[in-house]
Amino acid sequence: MAKKKVLLMGKAHSGKTSMRSIIFANYLARDTTRLAPTLDVEHSHVRFLGDLVLNLWDCGGQDAFYESYFERDRETIFRSVELLIYVFDIESDDPEKDFDHFCGVLEAIEENSPDARIFVLIHKMDLVAEEDRDAILEDRKGLIEDTCHSCGVESFQCFGTSIWDETLYRAWSEIVTNLIPNIGILETHLNNFCRVCDADEVVLFERATFLVISHAQATDPPVEDAANGGESRKIDSVPDGSLKPHIKRTPHFDAHRFEKISNIVKQFKLSCGKAQSQFQGMEVKNSRFSAFIDAFTANTYIMVIVSNPNVHSAATVLNIQNARAHFERFIPRI
Repeated sequence: MAKKKVLLMGKAHSGKTSMRSIIFANYLARDTTRLAPTLDVEHSHVRFLGDLVLNLWDCGGQDAFYESYFERDRETIFRSVELLIYVFDIESDDPEKDFDHFCGVLEAIEENSPDARIFVLIHKMDLVAEEDRDAILEDRKGLIEDTCHSCGVESFQCFGTSIWDETLYRAWSEIVTNLIPNIGILETHLNNFCRVCDADEVVLFERATFLVISHAQATDPPVEDAANGGESRKIDSVPDGSLKPHIKRTPHFDAHRFEKISNIVKQFKLSCGKAQSQFQGMEVKNSRFSAFIDAFTANTYIMVIVSNPNVHSAATVLNIQNARAHFERFIPRI
């Protein structure tokens, strides 16, 4: 069993504990209003993918605590850190002090855990008018980049987040994926499974949090069909060796579709639990595609999207069943 130290830091009331509770403690966004501010440092051990344990240090953001973090407890707080997650409140009334604290944290990380990966979340973006959101987010990212470079930090990732939409799941999926060993091997096998199923997309979710671990997307190029006015079609072989076209794959217009599904299905799972039922899986079908969500390995769920009408639902379900034992070898057990 591997333990990974994760620091969660930021100004008081920036939303650190709320996001932690939604992702790891199954809170609904509306329930986080009853959470009390974090005092000093709250330690929690969160199990992820079965045997990977996140040693999560949720650090209170009051000024007095930062003095302690930077002086008396500097080595205790900042040594042996795998991930730093720093949260900015987009509506902070004192952004200058926020950046002073951020710079101090970066310097302490560089001194005590120079190999730590750094993630910055610009939180509460739902409070910004939608028409101004992109511009304000890019402006704040620029300030963060300047601060990182001034502190000697070249590698970091930055996300705009809100507890009220899928952006929180997108950011945390990216964060925890960085802790999974041999993720490249897993992605290779998921791509092979996507090809075998003739699926448009395959997505792997962690069982408890429903965060996205990995996904694969069909890469076969469309073939232009002159007889059909140049429309792109994928060409399939059939048992007699001839070729027949089927409708082209359904295009994807939403870059955040996986995270939206994470959010929706997790809420549905919680509703099932309240009704003393256990969520196993579901199939959703319309005229354009079929979506299968099913329990997969001991610590994951899988979603398979198929738009090819020649692929029967029973074949996809059977492929998922037959792949379980194979993937148990590649889903990390630390």
